[in-house]
Amino acid sequence: MSIFKRMSTIFKAKANTALDKAEDPRETLDYSYQKQLELLQKVRRGVADVATSRKRVELQAAQLQSQSQKLHDQAQKALGMGREDLAREALTRKSALQGQIDDLTTQHAQLQGEEEKLTLASQRLQAKVESFRTKKETIKATYTAAEAQTRINEAFSGISEEMSDVGLAVQRAEDKTQQMQARAGAIDELLASGALDDASGTNKDSVTLELERLSSNSQVEDELAQLKAQLAPAEAPKQIANDPAAPPVQQPAAQPQQARPQDGVQ
Repeated sequence: MSIFKRMSTIFKAKANTALDKAEDPRETLDYSYQKQLELLQKVRRGVADVATSRKRVELQAAQLQSQSQKLHDQAQKALGMGREDLAREALTRKSALQGQIDDLTTQHAQLQGEEEKLTLASQRLQAKVESFRTKKETIKATYTAAEAQTRINEAFSGISEEMSDVGLAVQRAEDKTQQMQARAGAIDELLASGALDDASGTNKDSVTLELERLSSNSQVEDELAQLKAQLAPAEAPKQIANDPAAPPVQQPAAQPQQARPQDGVQ
């Protein structure tokens, strides 16, 4: 096989596949029904044309028959008047008209037979078109229901193109959510272990905070004890004075006053 034949075969196969995907059976059925209606319309026009021709032949035959009857009457009248020559001429003309009438009668019979055939064909074709129309609508309804059921099944199974895109989006969202949750958990573990403590001391674990709180409480207690010790000597005399059972406090002995020098004594 030459390369051109292979290319032609491949192109035809691709085109056939593309056309098969693009073809909608419902549209094809509607097109076929439309063509059948056009054919039926042509047959009906043919029946009408034949009927028109038949009617025209009938009118012509009737007109010739009227002329033939008139010539017959004229021949009788000429014989009554003794004009045999005129009577012979009238009968001769009548004989010529009779030949035309016979021809028209033959044509009329042929046209009538053709009209009957076309009428029967038109009736059969109309019945066929009506049957095709009913079958067409049934097939279209069945195809539409099957198409809807297929889409529903594909949606449930997730194999349709739209649902596949939705499934991929959901999967990506779940993956990102799991990644963020894992990152948050890792950061919590690092914070708890103190691996992410910074110089400002804002990031401290629970153990460090508890130790600092205990150290602060101990320092406060120590300062409070010192303040109490400083205040104790000053508060002791007040407590003794207020207590009746306490021993009397000895007053210090008065010192002798020095004699003040007399005025004018050196």
